[in-house]
Amino acid sequence: MKPETKFWNEIKAFNIKNNCKLSFTRLENSAAHGTPDLLVYNSFSNFFTVELKVTRGNKIRFSPHQIAFHIKHPNNTFILVSRLSDRGSKLSVHLYKGESISQLAACGLELDACCLGLDASINYLKNLN
Repeated sequence: MKPETKFWNEIKAFNIKNNCKLSFTRLENSAAHGTPDLLVYNSFSNFFTVELKVTRGNKIRFSPHQIAFHIKHPNNTFILVSRLSDRGSKLSVHLYKGESISQLAACGLELDACCLGLDASINYLKNLN
């Protein structure tokens, strides 16, 4: 199983276990390159997208299409990054706003996140109004 799929399964399980009431739709889109991985709807009737990334170092790889998408759609877009150790265990989770994708591509995890940890990130998205 791919690391990003494992991360997606962790997010789904966390959402159910903690009754977060976020509605996730996984987007499998090969026609519109750069489209984020998740379409999310919260209890405040807000839609937003989340790009999932898994990395083993501080650098995060984005395709030119992903960068273009977030530049064109800077609002209500997010990037959720799981950093793994060299052995594959999770070290940290970082949430970034989509508008910061250029800086994130350049600086990686050195850039200040709007949230740290899966719990804080999910709560931030859950309360997005």
